Amino acid sequence: MKRFLWIALIGVTLPVFAYAQIDEELTVPEEQVELPAPGQLLVEEFYRGEITEVVTERQEEFGLNGTQPYFQEVKVRLMTGPRAGEEAVIEYGALRENQKLKVGEQVILVQPAPLPGTEAKLYVFEKYRLNLVFILLALFVGLAVIFARWRGVTSLVGLGVSISVLTFYVVPNIVSGENPLVVSLLGSFVIAVVSIYLAHGFSRRTSVAVVSTLITIGIAIVLAMGAVAFLDLSGAGSEEAYFLQTSPIENLNLKGLLLGAIIIGALGVLDDITTAQAAAVDEIRKANPKLSRSELFIRGMSVGREHITSLINTLALAYVGTSLPALLLFTVYQRPIWVVANSEGIVEEVVRTLVGSSALMAAVPITTLLAAYLLSGRGGASQTSSSGVPGHTH
Repeated sequence: MKRFLWIALIGVTLPVFAYAQIDEELTVPEEQVELPAPGQLLVEEFYRGEITEVVTERQEEFGLNGTQPYFQEVKVRLMTGPRAGEEAVIEYGALRENQKLKVGEQVILVQPAPLPGTEAKLYVFEKYRLNLVFILLALFVGLAVIFARWRGVTSLVGLGVSISVLTFYVVPNIVSGENPLVVSLLGSFVIAVVSIYLAHGFSRRTSVAVVSTLITIGIAIVLAMGAVAFLDLSGAGSEEAYFLQTSPIENLNLKGLLLGAIIIGALGVLDDITTAQAAAVDEIRKANPKLSRSELFIRGMSVGREHITSLINTLALAYVGTSLPALLLFTVYQRPIWVVANSEGIVEEVVRTLVGSSALMAAVPITTLLAAYLLSGRGGASQTSSSGVPGHTH
């Protein structure tokens, strides 16, 4: 389940990763800065700093939509980069009181490349939170190891492989101009095979889960391509995709990027359902070795239907949660519900949910059928001994 949540989240935010990779690759030392050509991004330098003093602070009487924004002048000590140790006074604005900067807080600073005849200035990009993220990550790892023990360790290694494939293969190749759908598909195959075996070990039922996952990924691709074509989606429904259209990537296929993100987002669901379903059928077989393959399939499907009803809701809520700010934004501006539902950004999330849910439903009978046939020694001419060596009945 934890891999499902991580991979589904990454699938939804794949355009963000691609955009961040573009920005990082175009960052060069300040002395090499030249005016960007059309379509290129302005070069930026990033630093981490600590607020040492709030010099001045004021609150405007009137702001946007009745807000009363705060304006601060803060003194910041740079902690990283060639200017580490320097101090600078920076202006900062906050719409809410809880967004104000405080002494001792760490922030990320950005210094855009100065235009000719202008002075380089530092701005507060956002608050620095990675130190707290690492604490939560350590808690997550600790809980996985405590409750799942060795399987928790191997599962974390599999998660690391999944994130590495996405970070070092999928995103860089999309940035370099490769077809996003093909790259995402190849990355998904690697993640499915390597991470599942690492997390669950080498066994027949794990192999059943891997084969079932790969078959269902193929079904998900067909469903996703059909839905995107039928609804005439361009892939530009998100803010990140909008900015990617003006990025330096040549001939970026936003529709392919959307399809790739859908497949990666669905992969976590398939991993969860196929491994659990194969394990359920195997345990039913061990509890009653006399069951025939057809009986195993029937009892396995009884368990599988429970998986379907629970995970469909889980998947829908996971995607709705990522798009909740967009839903609130449409509501605040009082647009008709049919206009909101028709917007490409919302339709994209609906397609993600429906394709993922449909793939999940297809995965249950596929996995159950394969598990009942391959894990059972009854109902056919061949069987596997308890030692794992194929044998024959006469």
